[in-house]
Order: sequence, then structure tokens, then C-alpha cells
Amino acid sequence: MRPARPVPRGLAALALALVGACAQQGDLGRPQAGAWNGLVETTGTLAAAARGEAALLPFTDDERSLRDRAWRFLMPAAPGAAFTDAVANLARTRVLPPGWLPAGPEAYHDGLAAEPAPSPVPLYRRLSEDATADARLIPAFAALAARVIEADARRLRSLPFSRSLDDGDVREAALRVAENRCLIAWTRLEAGARIGRYRYALEHLFAALPSPEAVQAERALAALGARRALLDPLVPADAAARCGLVPEAAPAAAPVLSARS
Repeated sequence: MRPARPVPRGLAALALALVGACAQQGDLGRPQAGAWNGLVETTGTLAAAARGEAALLPFTDDERSLRDRAWRFLMPAAPGAAFTDAVANLARTRVLPPGWLPAGPEAYHDGLAAEPAPSPVPLYRRLSEDATADARLIPAFAALAARVIEADARRLRSLPFSRSLDDGDVREAALRVAENRCLIAWTRLEAGARIGRYRYALEHLFAALPSPEAVQAERALAALGARRALLDPLVPADAAARCGLVPEAAPAAAPVLSARS
């Protein structure tokens, strides 16, 4: 029987910090604003010493399902393996590779307008169908994400009490938590971006080809917006910036005091 290896002092402190980040709560039981941000920053620091590595832990059933659902929602045309690599890259470097960033607001409209159609009706219906399909994906993803977040919290709480973990074990656990959080943040970001692209398409389509079919498209967009709100409480508002999905907001400049102040 292999003797238990104690967690190194620095890693034990890190584990306690991670648990503290999960345990901190604000109003109504919500995590404090800085709690999860500290976790992402810590995992990023851990990964900096091992660029090019991903968390090697096997996926839980929920983690695998989370990636499957996110892949279908974010980029169904991309190979699943490439998508998994991109998610791991969020945790390693907090920067997506070129070509993985959301398209501009005009991208969907341009593709829609490029399709030949004898009347505007098929274009409006396509817009309604796409928005409705996205809306149907969100509730199941949100419920699954909530289960993964809870499992990650239990994972982190266990670290200080595990006597056989070494540096690599703790790092892999932290990286997997960061991967999961960044994937959820990415999905939320893309859901909002899609609403913007659909809105752009609807406004430009109606300006060029007004039709009563626009009413149904408007309803589909409203339903998608309501479903997208289910993703808001899952991770902090600035999670996308912490994961490198969007630029971090610059700190506000300190006011300049005049000589008379």
C-alpha cells in the first residue's frame, strides 16, 4: 500500500483559498462578486507554469453532457475535439485562438440575405425558427451547468482534506473547474451575441422588405431573450472578461484634483 502523500504547504494554502472562494456568499446566498474571479485568476496562475497542458482528469457524465450541449449551441460546424481543445485553452491562457471569437452583428443578416428567395416570408420564418431553436437549448443547458457548478464546489471543498494529492492533482482539479466556468461564460456570451445578430437581421430585413411575418420573428426573439436570462446567475457578470473572451474593462481613472481642492 502506497503511503499517503501530504499536500505541500503551498498547495494546501491554495486549496483553502479555492474553498474560501466558493464559500463566500453575498446577498440572498449568491457568491460574492470577487469569489469566483479569484478562482479563475488562481487557476490561470497555476496553468502559467505549464502552458500547453490541459486538465487530464476524466470528464464526469455532466461535464461531458455540458460540452456536448455547448458544442451544439456554440459551433455545431466545428469538430468536437477542436471545440474541447478551445475550452481547455480558455483555462490555460484565457485567450481564445483566432477565428473562435463571435461574429459581428451583421454576419447572420448577410448570410440570410444571400439566400435566394421568391418572397421575404421564408427569410422571416428562417429567422423565427433559428431563434426558437436556440431558445429551446438554453433551459436544459442552464440546469446542467448548475449541477456542474455544484459538483465543482464539492470538489474544491474536498481538496484540503485529501492527504494523497500532489501538485499535479491539485492543478488538474483547479484547471477543470476553470474550464467548466469558462465554458458556461462562453455560452452565455454567445447567447447574447446571437440575440444581437438576430435583432440586426430583423431590423434590416423589415426596413428592406416589411412583412406581417416580422411579428412572429419578434416573438421568437423575445422568447430567446427570456430564456437567455436563465444563464445570468450561473457565473459572475465579468466572467467572460476573466476568461479572455472579451477585453477586461480598464480601471476608472482617478479624478484629478485642482490646486484649490
